[in-house]
Amino acid sequence: MTTEKSSPNKEQPETILSYVNDVPNLCSLAGLACTLLAIYYSILGVYAITMIGMIWAVAFDWADGLIARSMKARTKQQGVFGGQLDTLIDIVSYGVTPAILLLSYGKFDPVFLVGAFLMIAGAAIRLSYFSTFGLIGGKYYTGLALDNNSIILVFIVLFSGCFDEGFFSYILYASCLILTFLNVSQIKTPKLSGNPRNVYILAGYTLGMTAIYGWKLL
Repeated sequence: MTTEKSSPNKEQPETILSYVNDVPNLCSLAGLACTLLAIYYSILGVYAITMIGMIWAVAFDWADGLIARSMKARTKQQGVFGGQLDTLIDIVSYGVTPAILLLSYGKFDPVFLVGAFLMIAGAAIRLSYFSTFGLIGGKYYTGLALDNNSIILVFIVLFSGCFDEGFFSYILYASCLILTFLNVSQIKTPKLSGNPRNVYILAGYTLGMTAIYGWKLL
């Protein structure tokens, strides 16, 4: 019995680390560094630094796409690799990080594990759906894009001082559940990072939140 051999890939891949020598991918990794900073300080309970890390992770996430689209000499392989890298980092930035934030605010009470799991699972499901079907007409997402999770949570945490810490943990819990529901819903939302005006708005928002939370650290 004969078996068919798969045809060899005509375009052989470069070495793994060669794909790091690419500005958009470096930008994605910078966002991952911000995410690690957010996770670390979330566990320590220093939420001002957590918020700064979370919003800068969004900024770098938007920047890598803008830079990639502006590069004419970028190879197809670099683009495919960058897309995979971006997706994997998004799960950590917009699924794992908010989940750890929720657990930390809840003093790692087991009741918060349900919300944390739903956030991570929702992020994984939503990204899998997007990887399979992409944008609608090249302009709209199905469900709320995950980067909105961090943008919104950074704003909500601004008001944590107005409530008892225990009570605010449940406000955060409810907010995370609502965001997760919107992530996996069938609502249509525009791709905000594709509009130059929104990029300027995010830049201003990032710098503003950095200043506010930086002042809280003083």
